Amino acid sequence: MRKLSIALATLGLAALGLAVPATAHASAGCDAKWPGRDGNVRAWKDADCQGELLGVTPGSDPNWGDGAGPFQGSDVNVASSVMNSGYVGGKDVVAFYYLTNYNDTSYGCLKPGELYVDNLGRNHFTNGANMNDNIMSHTWVAASACAPGSFIG
Repeated sequence: MRKLSIALATLGLAALGLAVPATAHASAGCDAKWPGRDGNVRAWKDADCQGELLGVTPGSDPNWGDGAGPFQGSDVNVASSVMNSGYVGGKDVVAFYYLTNYNDTSYGCLKPGELYVDNLGRNHFTNGANMNDNIMSHTWVAASACAPGSFIG
């Protein structure tokens, strides 16, 4: 009888685990690196906000591969996780672009309420391209500048 009780308790806990949905922000790495609202956008080379921190800035950068701005040279096309710790209100969404100079036909928008994307491999630009290792520029925009279906998380 004791074995049956343990088996039922285990089965009940397993069922409970299946019933509780996973959240978009179940990332221990990104959770640990969340700085609070400090006005910046961040990007990391690896998933879960790990590996090299590619850049931190309150501004925009039209070319992550050039020699100017907060993201430079080898930062282009290597980001696997991003964070929006910008201030809420106005231009508080970060639009990440597939091409340089904010090409407006291929982007993905990260709202401040999403906080971060721990794995860009699960997201796509508006042109359908996978976002992992494909960001070439970013800028701050109002949510109204982002098309339906362009929000990432």
